[in-house]
Amino acid sequence: MLQVKHMIAQILFVALSGVATYFFAKNVGKIRRNILLGKDIDLTDNKPLRWKTMLKVAFGQTKMAARPIPFVLHFIVYAGFILINIEVLEILIDGIFGTHRVLSFFGPIYNLAIGFFEILAFGVLVACVIFLCRRYIIKLARFQSPDLKGFANRDAATILFIEIILMGALLKMNAADQILQARGVEHYIIAGSFPISSWLVVPLYNLFSTESLILIERIAWWFHIIGIFIFMNYLPFSKHFHVILAFPNTWYSNLNAKGQLNNMASVTQEVKLMLNPSAVVPEGYQPPTSFGVKDVTDLTWKNLMDAYSCTECGRCTSSCPQNITGKLLSPRKIMMDTRDRLEEVGKNIDANKGTFVDDNKNLHSYISEAELWACNTCNACVEACPININPMEIIVEMRRFKVMEQSAAPASINSMFSNIENNQAPWQFSPMDRANWTQD
Repeated sequence: MLQVKHMIAQILFVALSGVATYFFAKNVGKIRRNILLGKDIDLTDNKPLRWKTMLKVAFGQTKMAARPIPFVLHFIVYAGFILINIEVLEILIDGIFGTHRVLSFFGPIYNLAIGFFEILAFGVLVACVIFLCRRYIIKLARFQSPDLKGFANRDAATILFIEIILMGALLKMNAADQILQARGVEHYIIAGSFPISSWLVVPLYNLFSTESLILIERIAWWFHIIGIFIFMNYLPFSKHFHVILAFPNTWYSNLNAKGQLNNMASVTQEVKLMLNPSAVVPEGYQPPTSFGVKDVTDLTWKNLMDAYSCTECGRCTSSCPQNITGKLLSPRKIMMDTRDRLEEVGKNIDANKGTFVDDNKNLHSYISEAELWACNTCNACVEACPININPMEIIVEMRRFKVMEQSAAPASINSMFSNIENNQAPWQFSPMDRANWTQD
């Protein structure tokens, strides 16, 4: 009878794992499809520097260190996410084959690892509680922005609560397991070290019967792994998908100097052809049909990856001089709006069997002219971002659409354009009078 129960549990576990993996892969596939709706761009040059950038920025989290307290807390959560998954691997193997602590043959190394995972789990739990306090009790200014109203705020709280619950389940499972090992219960082999659960939870469980402890251990075990499957499938709908995309996003970082704006190749080619009537048109050349960015499909796939990688931490906005001085611009909102519009386009494609049907909206429906023209292109947001996201690039490209497609620049900028055209300088002085200041 016991063997039948174990077999049923194994079948159920395999089925649950398969369903969770299928839906995760399906939703990740949609995100990949959405990202690839962007224009192609080659970012595979200088591979050694790209690997170095990823190791330094994504793995080493060096840009987080600008704010030491959240850096330490985030690093604990990050390390926990990476390393505790090794124990999750063991849980997966145990669930499939009906074993118990299958990796325990590593002996002292295994014991050391389990003890370290417990310390990390407790650290993650404490860090998440502190993060909740910073957001909802201390109420840090960058987490109280109107940008975060609604789902964004609930999303942050949901992830933190899930982390706390999962770490709590892990410690409860280990505590019950430890007592069952000590009592010599069959199937619970003596393995592991439990420095946290032994003093935090074991004293509460010591008086429980063996049958109750087995039930507690099994419930905690299932709760922990089901929670991980739920967390895994929630990620593609959450800003916390950055835990996956941060690594490729930093590998594909823009390696040029931050002050360097990209030239529009199509405009450059058109100017060359106009200035040189005898120039040969390149083979296969197609004259440009549009300029700048009207909708998300006019952005590059890297811009769209940036949008999905954004964790809404607000460091960009809190560093933006225009936002600090009360302007409407929020670089965080630029990234959130881009992601929201991209999600909308993706759902439109899904609803229309793979074809986008014009919905009379575009990225400019989300981002106002006041936001676009508030930016002074100082790159403070780019410098502040922990994973090298570039909101400014999106702003500049949307401005180009406004200017080159709609002639919709502010009056002050149009005046500058006229001066450059007529006077070859931004100022309202004739070129003949430009050196008059030297006469005095």
